Amino acid sequence: MTFTFIDLFSGIGGFHAALSALGGECSYSVEIDKRAANVYLSNWGIESLGDITQDAGEKISPKIKKHDVLVAGFPCQPFSKSGAQQGMEETRGTLYWNILKIIDARKPALVILENVRNIAGPRHTHEWNIIIKTLRERGYRVADAPAVFSPHLLPKERGGRPQIRERVFICAVKVRTKNKNLLIADTPVLKLQPVDGWNPKNWNLVKDLPMDSRVKGCELSKAEKLWIDAWNEFVIEIKKATGGKMPGFPIWGDEWKLTKELVVPDGTPKWKENFLRKNADFYTTHRKFIDKWVKDWDFYSEKFPSSRRKLEWQAQDTPTLWKTIMHMRPSGIRAKKPNYVPALVAITQTSIIGPKRRKLSVIEGARLQGLPSGFKFPEQDNATTFKQLGNGVNVGVVWHVVKECVLQNEEILQKTCPQLLAAVKAAPLSPDKYLEDKFS
Repeated sequence: MTFTFIDLFSGIGGFHAALSALGGECSYSVEIDKRAANVYLSNWGIESLGDITQDAGEKISPKIKKHDVLVAGFPCQPFSKSGAQQGMEETRGTLYWNILKIIDARKPALVILENVRNIAGPRHTHEWNIIIKTLRERGYRVADAPAVFSPHLLPKERGGRPQIRERVFICAVKVRTKNKNLLIADTPVLKLQPVDGWNPKNWNLVKDLPMDSRVKGCELSKAEKLWIDAWNEFVIEIKKATGGKMPGFPIWGDEWKLTKELVVPDGTPKWKENFLRKNADFYTTHRKFIDKWVKDWDFYSEKFPSSRRKLEWQAQDTPTLWKTIMHMRPSGIRAKKPNYVPALVAITQTSIIGPKRRKLSVIEGARLQGLPSGFKFPEQDNATTFKQLGNGVNVGVVWHVVKECVLQNEEILQKTCPQLLAAVKAAPLSPDKYLEDKFS
């Protein structure tokens, strides 16, 4: 007998991928975004388009049957640093109450909620405490502290991926007890640390993802190539002059002036004053080369917008800019070591793979989220797909979280949901082979 699960705010199906690979059967899925629901239908064969406020409003829809596991990557915008951070004061934040109505009515054995790390931050202590309190009131064992994890902390053989993507997971297990002390888990189900002695620095994005051979539409623009070529020469020459070191502070080309001529306006924040002084000292030391470089590349012309006259070097000993992973950000060109990439985000900031001299492809983005190579994104543009990937969960992380939660609560789940426990105990280290075979 298999276990059943429902997939709330299901997106394109990251939770579905992990739970179906464990042998679970999805009995209900809901997603309000039409394009994401279309991707879900194309890959999982389930119609998810709907509105949870309608299906779990005053009454619970009969479509939501009794189930063993409830998963929900509920909307993160009310808690995200990129939003207004209004939490449950914002309408979308109240969707948590619709989740609770389903929990009240169907009493699943396991509840797993996912959100951005900021939900457990200091600005949302009130909301966090409400979530924990309301789950315990319904008889669920849950920890006070958040479980935070990222795919780059898992080795590849356990479903890991070369992407830093720290997310909070709230794992709640239904307990049949009147002893309220048993509702308090001593620690979260996992810690934010590498698994099985894995060293995340050993990731090599180009080799480990693996990279995609179908890269139409990933080309760099003429302007992007110009910016990178210019700064690449800059990096090479500065490294020659400094014995291989790049400044650890942001390089601001618009602020280059001799130290003796620097005037810091009154009221300038200390952090900015620090960077202004460091840029002035840096320019003063390397003035001869910088002046020639500025002239050769016509650096202060319209060819280089203000945001492209800035460089954030976070690539340590990487020899050149073209060998790094880059992001074109409002704060400048950010360069990192080519082992893993920053989190895919719903706001499109597609990584530039320096060694390949192109942008990340859609297939590579899907692989970073643990989705198989055959996963389909029918009839939509790349920007929409990257938005969906940025809103999604990483499959390997979900797999790891579910397994750890179930095994750590074996005694409870042996009584409440033995089929889930059996599925987890029989599962391989990673969902990858199952998913690749399914979508091949």
